Amino acid sequence: MSEPNHRSPRVDKLNELPTTERRVAMRRLASAGRDVIELMSSSAATADELDAAADSLESVVEILRGHSTGSAYEGVSEMANAGDRLPGRERLQDVNDPELWAQFDYSPFIGLANPMSPPMRLDYEGDRVVCDVTFGSAYEGPPACVHGGYVAAAFDEVLGAAQSLSGDQGMTARLTVNYRSPTPLHEPLRIEAWLDRREGRKIFVNGEMRAGERLTAEAEGLFIAFDPAKFAKLLEARAEMQAAKTDTSRRA
Repeated sequence: MSEPNHRSPRVDKLNELPTTERRVAMRRLASAGRDVIELMSSSAATADELDAAADSLESVVEILRGHSTGSAYEGVSEMANAGDRLPGRERLQDVNDPELWAQFDYSPFIGLANPMSPPMRLDYEGDRVVCDVTFGSAYEGPPACVHGGYVAAAFDEVLGAAQSLSGDQGMTARLTVNYRSPTPLHEPLRIEAWLDRREGRKIFVNGEMRAGERLTAEAEGLFIAFDPAKFAKLLEARAEMQAAKTDTSRRA
């Protein structure tokens, strides 16, 4: 299979983030939080033990609360699709600075610094975006199976990465998921997504999820390319909102 003509920031930029001391510590903290979430979903601890655990976690909350900035994003959560054509992005930060993409590390699906993330690991295989992920007990829907909502959200993440292979940026307009068989917990899953076609501003992407050789779900996504100038306005509005929030916090 041939390599894609265009690349996906979701795939590339997270892997290019510098391994700083703080990032290592944040990912370690997130990993511990992930373990807490997983163990809480199936714990038989006594009330006293749970109270002791809560006391420990509340002390962690107090440490972190004193350093909250309100958002880890330089812009908005869908900056993944902003592309190099975004007017004014150079005013926010050097586009060649890998830290511009640090928000990927806090993604609820691919972020290693987010305890909610399974996490999902993205890569390329030929002209496809592929994802390897194992969902734990915290994602359970039917007995021993991944909740269908998380299956859909996982598709949105992977198809959202694959739509960038069109060379343009877009937002999810429609996501259709066909559930073919139960998606198991605690087993490696493979998600693949590929660009189907482009019709003007419409970007069509397909995907499938498998547990081993067994197909568990298929998805079709429609993404709508947007005017980068409009995206720039969203970024500016987001920056103004964050500045106002920071100013209010300082006055309090």
